[in-house]
Amino acid sequence: MTRPARLLIVGPQGSGKGTQGVRIAEEFGIPVVSTGDVFRANVKDGTPLGLQVKAIIEAGDLVPDALTSEIVRDRLSQDDAASGFLLDGYPRNLGQVGDLATFLDGRGEGLDAVIELQVPRAESIDRLTRRAFEQGRTDDTEEVIANRLAIYETETAPILDVYREQGIVDAIDGIGSLDEITDRIIAALEARGLARRAAA
Repeated sequence: MTRPARLLIVGPQGSGKGTQGVRIAEEFGIPVVSTGDVFRANVKDGTPLGLQVKAIIEAGDLVPDALTSEIVRDRLSQDDAASGFLLDGYPRNLGQVGDLATFLDGRGEGLDAVIELQVPRAESIDRLTRRAFEQGRTDDTEEVIANRLAIYETETAPILDVYREQGIVDAIDGIGSLDEITDRIIAALEARGLARRAAA
């Protein structure tokens, strides 16, 4: 019996964490819990939480930490997350780190590993501007992208210090082919004793 993998993937915009998160979750047989996806699902289903989120987003505001944490707790309490999960986009700041720790402690759990995808800032900007051009997103200017990266660096990057102190951060080089990066992540997780789900 392999133990559940409770993972968090962190990286700047353009690091490929969304793509790698899906790949790693499939390898380990666990759900991806992406705040963006969870928000959209709640809004689509018209849940009470979703209605709150919809009103906030339509007003052009950020969803507050307390509501974000409540929605993630609700998602992690579902049956498919009982045997592990991969968090993407949460926790996004130190306040949310505390909320997550309180929730997991209450269940006698903790994160097994934090995957940090490392990509140079210039590479992130290059990838994002290229993607914006390909997708015709004219509002994604280099200035807007640089601002998003600055928010990541000031708000999200500091959460890694908390997890480094716990000894659970695996720094992964985010440059290379998709398969190369996936292989690096899997090797790091297996070195921690986290086994992939055997193929059926």
